[in-house]
Amino acid sequence: MIQALIGPIASLAGSWMEKKVTEQKSKSAVALAKAEAEAEVMKVAATHEAGWEKIMAKSSDNSWKDEAWTILFIIIIAMCFVPFTQPFVERGFAALSNTPSWFQYAVYASIAASFGLRGLKGMKK
Repeated sequence: MIQALIGPIASLAGSWMEKKVTEQKSKSAVALAKAEAEAEVMKVAATHEAGWEKIMAKSSDNSWKDEAWTILFIIIIAMCFVPFTQPFVERGFAALSNTPSWFQYAVYASIAASFGLRGLKGMKK
Protein backbone atom coordinates (compact mmCIF):
# COMPACT_ATOMS: atom_id res chain seq x y z
CA MET A 1 0.00 0.00 0.00
CA ILE A 2 2.81 2.42 0.79
CA GLN A 3 4.36 1.70 -2.59
CA ALA A 4 1.05 2.62 -4.22
CA LEU A 5 1.24 6.05 -2.53
CA ILE A 6 4.94 6.68 -3.22
CA GLY A 7 4.51 6.78 -7.03
CA PRO A 8 1.81 9.51 -7.10
CA ILE A 9 3.53 11.51 -4.36
CA ALA A 10 6.85 11.37 -6.24
CA SER A 11 5.07 12.39 -9.43
CA LEU A 12 3.38 15.28 -7.65
CA ALA A 13 6.69 16.43 -6.10
CA GLY A 14 8.41 16.14 -9.48
CA SER A 15 5.78 18.26 -11.22
CA TRP A 16 5.94 20.83 -8.41
CA MET A 17 9.74 21.04 -8.81
CA GLU A 18 9.40 21.40 -12.59
CA LYS A 19 6.93 24.25 -12.07
CA LYS A 20 9.33 26.02 -9.69
CA VAL A 21 12.23 25.59 -12.14
CA THR A 22 10.10 26.97 -14.97
CA GLU A 23 9.08 29.96 -12.83
CA GLN A 24 12.71 30.69 -11.95
CA LYS A 25 13.73 30.45 -15.61
CA SER A 26 10.92 32.84 -16.53
CA LYS A 27 11.95 35.32 -13.84
CA SER A 28 15.57 35.12 -14.98
CA ALA A 29 14.56 35.66 -18.61
CA VAL A 30 12.47 38.71 -17.66
CA ALA A 31 15.32 40.16 -15.57
CA LEU A 32 17.79 39.59 -18.42
CA ALA A 33 15.45 41.19 -20.97
CA LYS A 34 14.92 44.18 -18.66
CA ALA A 35 18.68 44.62 -18.13
CA GLU A 36 19.33 44.38 -21.88
CA ALA A 37 16.60 46.95 -22.59
CA GLU A 38 18.01 49.35 -19.98
CA ALA A 39 21.51 48.93 -21.42
CA GLU A 40 20.19 49.70 -24.91
CA VAL A 41 18.39 52.81 -23.66
CA MET A 42 21.58 54.02 -21.97
CA LYS A 43 23.59 53.34 -25.12
CA VAL A 44 21.13 55.26 -27.29
CA ALA A 45 21.05 58.15 -24.81
CA ALA A 46 24.85 58.35 -24.75
CA THR A 47 24.96 58.29 -28.56
CA HIS A 48 22.40 61.08 -28.81
CA GLU A 49 24.18 63.16 -26.17
CA ALA A 50 27.51 62.79 -27.97
CA GLY A 51 25.85 63.74 -31.25
CA TRP A 52 24.22 66.79 -29.67
CA GLU A 53 27.51 67.95 -28.18
CA LYS A 54 29.22 67.48 -31.54
CA ILE A 55 26.57 69.63 -33.23
CA MET A 56 26.87 72.30 -30.52
CA ALA A 57 30.67 72.33 -30.77
CA LYS A 58 30.49 72.66 -34.53
CA SER A 59 27.95 75.48 -34.36
CA SER A 60 30.06 77.42 -31.85
CA ASP A 61 33.19 77.32 -34.03
CA ASN A 62 32.63 80.91 -35.14
CA SER A 63 31.22 82.10 -31.83
CA TRP A 64 32.94 84.42 -29.40
CA LYS A 65 30.71 83.66 -26.42
CA ASP A 66 33.20 81.17 -24.90
CA GLU A 67 35.98 83.70 -25.13
CA ALA A 68 33.73 86.49 -23.85
CA TRP A 69 32.84 84.54 -20.68
CA THR A 70 36.48 83.56 -20.17
CA ILE A 71 37.67 87.16 -20.58
CA LEU A 72 34.96 88.38 -18.19
CA PHE A 73 35.98 85.87 -15.53
CA ILE A 74 39.66 86.73 -15.95
CA ILE A 75 38.88 90.44 -15.56
CA ILE A 76 36.79 89.84 -12.43
CA ILE A 77 39.47 87.63 -10.88
CA ALA A 78 42.20 90.13 -11.75
CA MET A 79 40.15 92.98 -10.24
CA CYS A 80 40.07 91.04 -6.95
CA PHE A 81 43.85 91.54 -6.69
CA VAL A 82 43.98 95.23 -7.62
CA PRO A 83 43.28 97.24 -4.46
CA PHE A 84 41.45 100.21 -6.02
CA THR A 85 39.09 97.89 -8.00
CA GLN A 86 38.18 95.60 -5.08
CA PRO A 87 35.27 97.79 -3.88
CA PHE A 88 33.74 97.58 -7.38
CA VAL A 89 33.98 93.78 -7.33
CA GLU A 90 32.44 93.61 -3.85
CA ARG A 91 29.55 95.90 -4.85
CA GLY A 92 29.05 93.89 -8.03
CA PHE A 93 28.78 90.61 -6.18
CA ALA A 94 26.48 92.21 -3.60
CA ALA A 95 24.23 93.40 -6.43
CA LEU A 96 24.28 89.93 -8.03
CA SER A 97 23.29 88.25 -4.76
CA ASN A 98 20.03 90.20 -4.83
CA THR A 99 19.03 89.08 -8.34
CA PRO A 100 16.00 86.85 -8.83
CA SER A 101 16.68 83.13 -9.01
CA TRP A 102 15.37 82.94 -12.59
CA PHE A 103 18.09 85.39 -13.64
CA GLN A 104 20.77 83.40 -11.83
CA TYR A 105 19.61 80.22 -13.60
CA ALA A 106 19.63 82.07 -16.93
CA VAL A 107 23.25 83.08 -16.32
CA TYR A 108 24.14 79.49 -15.34
CA ALA A 109 22.47 78.21 -18.51
CA SER A 110 24.30 80.75 -20.63
CA ILE A 111 27.64 79.79 -19.14
CA ALA A 112 26.86 76.07 -19.44
CA ALA A 113 25.85 76.51 -23.08
CA SER A 114 29.07 78.37 -23.74
CA PHE A 115 31.40 75.87 -22.09
CA GLY A 116 29.31 72.79 -22.85
CA LEU A 117 26.69 70.84 -20.96
CA ARG A 118 29.29 68.60 -19.35
CA GLY A 119 30.43 71.59 -17.30
CA LEU A 120 26.95 72.00 -15.86
CA LYS A 121 26.81 68.32 -14.90
CA GLY A 122 30.07 68.76 -13.02
CA MET A 123 28.60 71.70 -11.10
CA LYS A 124 25.63 69.60 -9.96
CA LYS A 125 27.94 67.02 -8.38
